Amino acid sequence: MAREERKNIKNIAIIAHVDHGKTTLVDEMLHQSGIFRDNEVVQERVMDSNDLEKERGITILSKNTSIHYKDTKINIVDTPGHADFGGEVERILTMVDGVLLVVDAFEGCMPQTRFVLKKALGLHKTPLVVVNKIDRDGARPAEVIDEVLDLFIELGADDDQIDFPVIYASAREGYSSTDPTVREGDMRPLLDAILKYIPSPVGDPDGPAQILFSSLEYDDYVGRIGVGRVERGTIKVNTPYVLCRQDGTQENVKFTKMYQFEGLKRVACDSAEFGDLVSIAGIADLNIGETACDPEHIEPLPFVKIDEPTISMNFIVNDSPFAGREGKYVTSRNLRDRLFKEVETNVSMRVEETDSMDTFKVSGRGELHLSILIETMRRENYEFQVSRPQVITKTDANGKVLEPMETAIVEVPEEYVGAVMTKLCSRKGEMINMDTRPTGMTHMEIKIPSRGLIGYRSEFLTDTNGNGIMNQLFAGYEEWHGDIETRSRGSIVVHETGTTTGYGLWNTQDRGRLFVGPGVDVYEGMIVGECAKDEDIVCNVCKKKHVTNTRASGSDEALKLVPPTTLSLEQSMEFLADDELLEVTPKSIRLRKTILSKELRLKAENRAKKG
Repeated sequence: MAREERKNIKNIAIIAHVDHGKTTLVDEMLHQSGIFRDNEVVQERVMDSNDLEKERGITILSKNTSIHYKDTKINIVDTPGHADFGGEVERILTMVDGVLLVVDAFEGCMPQTRFVLKKALGLHKTPLVVVNKIDRDGARPAEVIDEVLDLFIELGADDDQIDFPVIYASAREGYSSTDPTVREGDMRPLLDAILKYIPSPVGDPDGPAQILFSSLEYDDYVGRIGVGRVERGTIKVNTPYVLCRQDGTQENVKFTKMYQFEGLKRVACDSAEFGDLVSIAGIADLNIGETACDPEHIEPLPFVKIDEPTISMNFIVNDSPFAGREGKYVTSRNLRDRLFKEVETNVSMRVEETDSMDTFKVSGRGELHLSILIETMRRENYEFQVSRPQVITKTDANGKVLEPMETAIVEVPEEYVGAVMTKLCSRKGEMINMDTRPTGMTHMEIKIPSRGLIGYRSEFLTDTNGNGIMNQLFAGYEEWHGDIETRSRGSIVVHETGTTTGYGLWNTQDRGRLFVGPGVDVYEGMIVGECAKDEDIVCNVCKKKHVTNTRASGSDEALKLVPPTTLSLEQSMEFLADDELLEVTPKSIRLRKTILSKELRLKAENRAKKG
């Protein structure tokens, strides 16, 4: 088998902690390589094409693009930085030969830097380090390079990987250099470094065809599209191949359409050689991790193992009194079809059917992973309910229950350290490391059960007055740590169906924190606030003032209402107790008790106590 190096192509993935500027860096490389016309209007962060990505400023799905530089085609994959979307990062790395590790010149190595780099080094990818944002106030490029080197050593990098090249850049200002003091220029030094240090694909150009599918896209016109890398030989349109499925079965297939990436567009082509990244249409039920081979040489390729989900929620058909008012897709069939469609492209998510026809168990990598799915479905006009997030436990060979653990990496000003430590330690957290950063922030690493962090983020922001930064990383499974008291307050529950009134809310606001204002339609069993005590209370927020003929001076002055707290989707998910549900519709997010009637709730509680 003659193995050759294909010098006119480079395949790289851009990996980084969230918000270190990798999407902006890709933008600038696209602009300077002449992808866009001079008069073309281009939005910022053009790679974040999904609405939620634009709003939150995060990358959720990996994206493919390419540029041409000095007779070389550089295929670039922009990957997510959040650990919740780690499944995307892992499989994308199978398609590339090298990685651009982007690190913020001020923040240095952050939790997800460690996470994505560990994956890349484990797959023996060649790294090129880009220290970005060197124009930022307080930038400390020399110290950051030392931190990166320490991280490489800690993660067990080999000698070649430790001897990594470094480029200093400001993606926003559009320049790069090998010298950290330079503040002008363009992206050519970075592009030259990619050509010099990132290896070209090596393979057999004349061998039997073989392609591994690492990603899936969906197109309304051509259906499911597999994105993969040609590992060997040449693949062609309308030629018979054998698809090796993950369950060991085989199927004869043909590719009806094939595309290569040119800039941000997919361009149709008839054939592709080894090392090319291509999109292929024509296989109706293609799955990630499957290999298409020459019929004479059926050799499936191994696929990277994706980390298992750690958190699950039940997605339930909406059965509240307001069901069907706002959503278009409300039935169990609608919900089932949408959830099973999601797992076709979202590899680190699982969907299981339950004993109830109306309930589906959805498991993901974290609260953010699941909340993105909920928000996406809302925008697609789905209406449903979700239960409180629960951690997924395992049982070892000795019958002991194991639970997922997280490393919470926290940076807070010194005055808030005590409050944060007290809260996390009460949730079974254990301090691993603590030091003071040059920025004056205290850096803490705390090992804590995953369930101890459910519902903590909003408390953390309150405890630190919004000055704290918290990231979390999956840290494996450990023996069950016992009961954790998470929510210390009860709910304010609606007494009867109706519309909230200023008078009813005014009478209720002393009992705790309200989530709704006047003039809102509510139903019995709906939650409209957080009680100040550790108990649920039922209040009549629809109460109207009795009309009498008597008027006393001053008694009819305007009632002063405290403005309600509006909870976001994530905050609502965190607020939920075990006996509560979150009703999600295209227009509303409502908290409610699972059992709406007060009498039936009390009976259920008594039965639970006796049982």
